[in-house]
Amino acid sequence: MIGLVGKKVGMTQVFDQDGHRVPVTVLEVGPCSVLQLKTKETDGYQSVQLGFDPKKESRTNRSALGHFKKYKVEPKKIIKEIRTETLEGLETGKQVLVNNFAVGDFVDVIGTSIGRGFQGVVKRHNFKGGERGHGSMFGRVPGSIGQSSFPSRVLKGVKLPGHMGAKQATVQNLRVESIDLEHHVMAVRGAVPGPRNGYLVVREAVKHRRPRKWRSPEEGLEELKLPEKKEPPKPSKKKPVAKTAAKKTGK
Repeated sequence: MIGLVGKKVGMTQVFDQDGHRVPVTVLEVGPCSVLQLKTKETDGYQSVQLGFDPKKESRTNRSALGHFKKYKVEPKKIIKEIRTETLEGLETGKQVLVNNFAVGDFVDVIGTSIGRGFQGVVKRHNFKGGERGHGSMFGRVPGSIGQSSFPSRVLKGVKLPGHMGAKQATVQNLRVESIDLEHHVMAVRGAVPGPRNGYLVVREAVKHRRPRKWRSPEEGLEELKLPEKKEPPKPSKKKPVAKTAAKKTGK
């Protein structure tokens, strides 16, 4: 699986070849530095550790600074691991860019949703609420949440007020509309979780995976070869044969 670390720039719109308006989210993806390559023989699983967004050494603790110096990479603010089936084309200390994706690819974007603070059930769980007239005090409260005699407690999983947002969220199957390799920018169709400048992980869609390998910065943009559409068979032009055979009757 191919994946990179980036941040959300904002939303805009583009127009496709047919003139239809398409809402897109602009993402700054990479450059990501390869810190560590983990294999099944040494770590029990296979993945690549990527660093994104430079960070001052004065703001980095000694243990993290030693980890960066081991792989000859300047300190990074974000470190993420991407599980991958192949490590071909990867080398510690090198960079991977947005050219690992192609226009037309489908990607999954993982981020942290915007925090909304402590919210009630109407906003958090879309409750309708109750009557507010004639002195009613129902309003926006959740109502009855438990039983009196049995089981004499509130069951687990009941929707109640609480902290809303600020959780990891994944949006699947977003189509890549455009890629700017010079500025490390990618535009994907639709919305992604998190605020502006929020950090994200962009990986190839689990439901649209295809065989591929990691690409070096010198290889340029990848061309996506879509499967050829099979044309339906043409109906035959043969004229139907008239049935002239007479029915034979006998005793």
